[in-house]
Amino acid sequence: MSQYEARLEKDLAHIREKLAALATAVQTGLADAGGGLLAGDATRAYAVVLGDHPINRASRELDRICHGFFAVHLPGAGHLRFVSAVMRVNLELERIGDYAVNICRETVQIGHAPAEAFRPRIEHMVDAAREVLSEAVAAFVSDDAERAQRGIVMANQVTRGFGEVFDALAGEEGNLRVQELFNYLVVFNSLDRVVDQSKNICEEAVFAVTGQTKPPKSYRVLFLDEDNSLLGPMAQAIAARNFSQCGEYDTAGKHAATAINDNLDRFVAERGVELKTLAPKALDPTAELAAYHVIVSLQGPVHTHVEAVPFHTIALEWKIDDVSGDELDNLYRTLAAQIDELMTTLHGGEGEV
Repeated sequence: MSQYEARLEKDLAHIREKLAALATAVQTGLADAGGGLLAGDATRAYAVVLGDHPINRASRELDRICHGFFAVHLPGAGHLRFVSAVMRVNLELERIGDYAVNICRETVQIGHAPAEAFRPRIEHMVDAAREVLSEAVAAFVSDDAERAQRGIVMANQVTRGFGEVFDALAGEEGNLRVQELFNYLVVFNSLDRVVDQSKNICEEAVFAVTGQTKPPKSYRVLFLDEDNSLLGPMAQAIAARNFSQCGEYDTAGKHAATAINDNLDRFVAERGVELKTLAPKALDPTAELAAYHVIVSLQGPVHTHVEAVPFHTIALEWKIDDVSGDELDNLYRTLAAQIDELMTTLHGGEGEV
């Protein structure tokens, strides 16, 4: 090994050492934040807030070291990916430290341990967030892309489970003071963000090892109407035609008509659009609505279609005029314009012409 190669490896090892130390400090802070929350321990909470200052200093130091590495070396592709990923992971760890501080500040405001009836849900969220972070850090520091992929799957599962806890919190409205309700909402949102940042760390681990970048996000959209004979199926067909690469689209009605509008199939076929729904269907009351990023009501308020909108789901109400069979062209243009605006806002790219 040449002198330059030895220096390169020494500097890389130093970066790994600093990152591992930062990750350990952040994990300890998150664990103490969760413990303080569950015990209603203000002293422990304030210790975490104070402990965030050396974490921030360590994060700035790691950032300086990484910039220095680029100034001294001309790294190859693998080393370039690794140090670039470390810089992003450094930022994500600093944010997780900030979320731990948020939890502690809310703990002090709450002023007591959670009620026994509510405690198991909080404990589950804390443990789940810590576990995902632990897996993410372990995958990154060990250059284990397969473990990182499993961590991504775990993070997605935990996020879906958190939706149920948010719903349960809403159900506690009559049992908690309004201020306390908001305190817990901030806590839960902070834990949710910890999981999101941990997922990002897993994705950086995959990138550092394999060079594989994060795939573009795909959005799930549900179009709702009265009887699912015209508006919903048309919106679904337009979205699938114009934005097939960035979304999955479903449709349902309050109830199901006996058949799709007589003119709809022919109308969309003339425009090179394929109907995805061949028979009207009613919304399944057991449907997992939390799986959708956006729910769009094409007829009436969303709450007339669904009892409750999941916490992470966006609910939209589009004002679509009633049309007859000979006005489908106007309806098509109206829906296409609104769908284009929605998906361009979500995804950032334009659909096909």
